[in-house]
Amino acid sequence: QVRLVESGGGLVQAGGSLRLSCAASGRTSVNNAMGWFRQAPEREREFVNAIDRSGAIYYSDSDSVKGRFTISTDNAKDTVYLGMNNLKPEDTAVYYCAVGNVVVGTFRPQQWGQGTQVTVSS
Repeated sequence: QVRLVESGGGLVQAGGSLRLSCAASGRTSVNNAMGWFRQAPEREREFVNAIDRSGAIYYSDSDSVKGRFTISTDNAKDTVYLGMNNLKPEDTAVYYCAVGNVVVGTFRPQQWGQGTQVTVSS
C-alpha cells in the first residue's frame, strides 16, 4: 500500500498561481509513475498529467491546461508537484494525486490521494 498526502490547494483569484504537492510513502517502488487528476462539480474526473521515474511527462489530450500547468518530481522524496499558473475559474476542482504505472504510453492510476480543493475566483 502507498499513502499519498496532498497539500497546497486553496482559494486564488483568476490569473494567480498555486503549487500542489503530493508526498508518497509506503511501497512506492511498486509503481513507476505519479500523476494528477481533477474533478469539477458534476463532471467526471479528468487526467491532467503524469511523470514517471525517468522524468518523462505524459500530458492530457485536452488543451485546457497546456502551457499553464507543470508537473515535476523529487524522486528522493517520492513527491510530485503540480505548478499551476494563470489560473482560471474553470480550473476550480478537487485535484487528486495518484500513483500508478505507465502502460503503453498511458498513465494507469492504482491508488489515490484524498484530494485537495482548488477554487479560482473571477
